[in-house]
Amino acid sequence: MYNKLLYLKLCLFLLLVSFYSKADTCLPDVEGLCTPGVTIEEDVIVEKTEEDKGTEIIYTTTTTTTTTTTTVTNEDSGDILDGDNDYVTTSKEGDMDYDWGGQGPANIPSGNSCYGLGSDKCAQITGGGNSTSTMGVDGMGTTFVQTVDISDLSIDKGGQVKYSIEVDKQDVQDRIYMHITGTNGGITVFSGTDVLSESGVSSGYQSYNGAFDFSGVLKSLTIEIGGRDINLAVGPLFDDVSVNVFYNVINTIIEQQITSVEEIVYLNIFDPVEIEYATEVIEFNDVVVDDAGDVSFEPIEPQQEEISYETVEVEIQEIQTDFEVDIPEPEIQMAEMEMEMEIELEIEAELEETIEVASVEEPVEEPTEKPVEETKEEPVEEIPVENESNPEPVEEKPEEVEEPEEKPANEPSAKEKAATKIVKDIDDKERYDDTAQTKTLLVMQILGDTKTFFTPTQSFTEVDVGEYLNKTLEDQYGMLFDMAQENTIQEMINGQY
Repeated sequence: MYNKLLYLKLCLFLLLVSFYSKADTCLPDVEGLCTPGVTIEEDVIVEKTEEDKGTEIIYTTTTTTTTTTTTVTNEDSGDILDGDNDYVTTSKEGDMDYDWGGQGPANIPSGNSCYGLGSDKCAQITGGGNSTSTMGVDGMGTTFVQTVDISDLSIDKGGQVKYSIEVDKQDVQDRIYMHITGTNGGITVFSGTDVLSESGVSSGYQSYNGAFDFSGVLKSLTIEIGGRDINLAVGPLFDDVSVNVFYNVINTIIEQQITSVEEIVYLNIFDPVEIEYATEVIEFNDVVVDDAGDVSFEPIEPQQEEISYETVEVEIQEIQTDFEVDIPEPEIQMAEMEMEMEIELEIEAELEETIEVASVEEPVEEPTEKPVEETKEEPVEEIPVENESNPEPVEEKPEEVEEPEEKPANEPSAKEKAATKIVKDIDDKERYDDTAQTKTLLVMQILGDTKTFFTPTQSFTEVDVGEYLNKTLEDQYGMLFDMAQENTIQEMINGQY
């Protein structure tokens, strides 16, 4: 059997709590934008070990909780064709004030020549050819092309490229398209083409928006705007081109919460005295653990009871009330009293017989002076005579029979019983402290009716005891002892007769 004397728990907490909602899973190879949010995954591992050191057994339970928090956000590069964002120069901006360069003939008109695009400058496709562009788009006569470096965005989790463009096509037979190719160090990540207005469609002025999804890493974009003019009227016009890159940013935080609980079971190898001592230490002390983990014991201060003459007197009165209640004496005590009375009556009867025998024998000793008839009458007459000469034998016997009734008078009063109970109720461990000693003295005061004994104003006067040294004090108790002994001897002598 093991005696568990001490139970220690050592807990190490590394706890970080997240208050986000769960988001859709976004894998690294997913094309397009992920749903913004947070995904929390929790993995719990419990390990239990047991170490026997001979005198004690240490049980250790280690719980490791690994929390993986994945946060997904969608970041915006801004318009990469705006010179203020530092991705392109002024000549490569999307306001089409300058020719980007490309394949086939082109023009940069302004004023009324831009029709619905406004009076500022715009770009015009004037090539009537029908070939394939450098980006692989068929039906091309003219292109505007440029490549933009966006490697500083550190895109590696995919996303989406969005564009917008203003177009005015006056000739129904003309055509115009938007093409964007994304690369990662020479490797094509995505390539998308949108035909804005195909040949045979009377579109006139329109604003177009589109998007291309991609996955993984994206470092550069090649933007190509092209088409063809069949020379029936004005070629396709465009202006206000913008391109924004929206990309996923995924942050993963791994947190560990380690809880280690040690339970130490000491074997039954301790001395009983040591066990009792340890029990008392725990009972009368508080165990305090500071911030540094150090353990100390602080004594438990007991609540001090206010002790005074009045409080003790009230306590005695309360207990005295319980003792004053009439409680019938046990049957055993009644039986003992009856037996004592029977014994007293038997002793009395024997004494009376002894007296009668003595009175009958006296005439036998004097046969010449009294006849036999007178001898028979003498017992009645001589008994009173003997009582006069010796008053103790017959007349004092009834007093001895009444002694059992006088015994209860020697029993302690209710007040004394209450005082005795108060003193006995004092704990043995606290019997010699100041409070207990004071309480005991006050109980003695109350029993002796010496309330003024501890009065601070009372003073003692020194008396010269020299005059008392030569005086002889009579032993009053010795005189009473001699008288009692003499009386007893006399009773023994009289009892012989």
